[in-house]
Amino acid sequence: MATKQDSVDLVDDVVVRQFARAAVLAALIGASAPVSIPMPLSPAPITLQVLFVFLAGLVLGPVWGGISLLIYLTAGAVGLPVFAGMEGGFGALTGPTGGYLLSYLVAAVVIGAVVHRGTALRDLQAVSVPILVGALVTGTIIIYGMGTAYMAWLLEWGAWKAISAGAIPFIPGEILKMAAAIAIVRSGRITPVRP
Repeated sequence: MATKQDSVDLVDDVVVRQFARAAVLAALIGASAPVSIPMPLSPAPITLQVLFVFLAGLVLGPVWGGISLLIYLTAGAVGLPVFAGMEGGFGALTGPTGGYLLSYLVAAVVIGAVVHRGTALRDLQAVSVPILVGALVTGTIIIYGMGTAYMAWLLEWGAWKAISAGAIPFIPGEILKMAAAIAIVRSGRITPVRP
């Protein structure tokens, strides 16, 4: 019996590098899971994970930033302890903080689309600070909008209670994370991989 041997096209090196970066950012989001500070009156803790969501959108763009968060969410859903407080499993995605977790994917995609003006990656040094800030504020609104809406629905809270417990106390920390993300990408040490 003869076997057919055809040549196989290799995966483009840009795709390999982007996938590696997406996996590294997913790992960094998960590695920050132990940094979880409980907030009184809120099921959502203070974490560093949003910083890496910001970086995924900024550095990887909408496609690979989204893939990075999909890797992270999948790892957590199958039980790896990558969610805040070293939690894992599908139950975390359906619990009170599930809306925040699922919003990370949407936020990374939107941040990437705003900053890069589509799917092709731009030089982040050429992107103005107001655009970076605007993209991160938009991502933050998505995260807290989805997170508090889901929390309000699941816990049967009114809108004000959900916002006051699940968004307002976190604003100062988010401003610091935005500043850190902008400082990191403006330092020139991390750049998008372009063809």
